[in-house]
Amino acid sequence: MSSLTEVIRTGETPVGLRVRRAVLRPPAGEPLSSAAERITVGSQEGNDLVLSDATVSRFHAEITREPDGYRLRDLDSTNGTRVNGVRVLEAYLGEESTLTFGNAPVRFAVAQEQEEVPLHPEPRFGRLVGDSVAMRALFAQLDRLARSAATVLVLGESGTGKELIAEAIHEHSTRAKKPFVVIDCGAIPPELVESELFGHERGAFTGASQERKGAFEAADGGTLFLDEIGELPLNVQPKLLRALERRQVKRVGADQHRPVDVRFIAATHRDLRRAVNQGSFREDLFFRLAVAMVRVPPMRERIEDLPLLLEHLWGQTFRALGLEPLPFTSPSAETLRHLASLPWEGNVRELRNFVERSVALSGALDTSKLSLSGASSRTDQTAAVRHDLPYKDAKDAWLELFEKAYLSRRLEQAGGNVSQVAREADMDRAHLIKLLKKYAVR
Repeated sequence: MSSLTEVIRTGETPVGLRVRRAVLRPPAGEPLSSAAERITVGSQEGNDLVLSDATVSRFHAEITREPDGYRLRDLDSTNGTRVNGVRVLEAYLGEESTLTFGNAPVRFAVAQEQEEVPLHPEPRFGRLVGDSVAMRALFAQLDRLARSAATVLVLGESGTGKELIAEAIHEHSTRAKKPFVVIDCGAIPPELVESELFGHERGAFTGASQERKGAFEAADGGTLFLDEIGELPLNVQPKLLRALERRQVKRVGADQHRPVDVRFIAATHRDLRRAVNQGSFREDLFFRLAVAMVRVPPMRERIEDLPLLLEHLWGQTFRALGLEPLPFTSPSAETLRHLASLPWEGNVRELRNFVERSVALSGALDTSKLSLSGASSRTDQTAAVRHDLPYKDAKDAWLELFEKAYLSRRLEQAGGNVSQVAREADMDRAHLIKLLKKYAVR
């Protein structure tokens, strides 16, 4: 298949994309023609293509547009997905294919005509940085969403910067001068989630010695960001749905509801549609959250951003460590090739850890400092301790480096489950959460 997208440039600056549409023709009903990056297929209203066949799951499959073609992915459907008669979990589609969702056939084709998609004119949006087409397209989407009041669901792998997305939307909205409140659903014990969200009255439960506002009330007039919404306990989900729909909350132990004015943004690294199919996430809550969906591209889809990201993280790291900044020297072509060849499973978080280790240990970008993330062979890190700093400063830099790298890797291995990290690392959970907040490890 020829390339689906063509970049429109003004000089060297990308300003837009020309995209070939996907066309889906069911046996009955109107065909769907779309240039969207993601198309969902299922029996539930709210999918892009709704099929009424009883063998089609609520969220059956999705089709994503990638530079090399359209890719089909089954979403753990009950009766499977087929391409030209062959059952698949995931497959690239040809210019024309016959897709079967359960027993429902759909003709797929790629249109010849193109649609123009605008790109953001700047390589930055809030604290987000990226000069790639993928990031400029994301920035253009965020710019539009920031001017609306829509609820947003941010999807992305661990370490892609989902909180920065929410923060940027808030800062570019009319609520920018109001509170921006962050709640990490994966870091709160299940029995305390309701109190954290909605607050509690004095005496509502053991230990509730005084009344307390919840996150909704704290964010009144501003934006509430719920990170890792996929970890929200099932019994709390209907209460969250009710709060979103009515814009009212009731504290634990209270009789009356309180009105709140909140812009809501949620994020997850999980596929909530699969969770709906599996019964671990409420369908009605998913649709209430997914008014607008934003997908954050992983590092492997924006490798061309490496030079800009390295320079940005270099200056940021010196400020964070309280060190006198050193001039940034662009990495050699060999270093960039090495970095570009790595999988970056930890995404931008892993790249940030690499820069921080380089700054703290040697004061220069050094690919040998990748070993703590598992991206290269293990080496003796102690040989590279900063010797140009006073003893206490060098020791503090090393300790901070160790704690942040250790916790980041542990959290990544546990899939973001804080309780699991505390158990496996033999740490007090409260102390762990304190360190995670200190180092902004998510």
